Amino acid sequence: MKVSEAMTPHVQLVGADRSIWEAAQVMLELDAGALPVNDRDGQLVGMITDRDIAVRAVAERKSPHTKVRDVMTPQMVYCLEDEELVDVAANMSAQKVRRLPVLNRDKGLVGIISLGDLAQYEDSEIAGRTTAKVSQMGGPHSQVPNS
Repeated sequence: MKVSEAMTPHVQLVGADRSIWEAAQVMLELDAGALPVNDRDGQLVGMITDRDIAVRAVAERKSPHTKVRDVMTPQMVYCLEDEELVDVAANMSAQKVRRLPVLNRDKGLVGIISLGDLAQYEDSEIAGRTTAKVSQMGGPHSQVPNS
C-alpha cells in the first residue's frame, strides 16, 4: 500500500514566527499532537509537537509568546506520497518518530502519516513492531540532551 492511501490529507501548518500559544490553540482545535512548521517563504522547516511545547517551553518556564522556531524540532524527517507504507514504517522505527510529513515529488506538503494510520492500514504485526521501536527511549529526536 502507498502512503497516499493511508495518510491524513489537508494538514494544517503553523508559521515558525507564530507563538507556541497559537500553535497549541491550533492543536486543540484540530485535536492534533503535531504540526508541520513553515517559514515566511512557505518552506517546511520543522515540526512542533505537544511534547515540544511541554518539555522545551513549559518545563523551562518559557513564555506562551515564545516563537515556535525556538522549541520546534528542526530536523525534517519526511516521506513521499508514493512510497510503500511498509518502508515508511521501517523509517519511522529507525528515526523513532510517531508521525511524518508526507511530501509529493515536488517537495510540496500533501499530508501526514502517523502511527495511528499504520495501525489502521498496515499489517498489525508491522504496526505493533513500529510502535514498540518508536516508544523506546533515545534516538535522534529525543528530548533528552546527548541521547
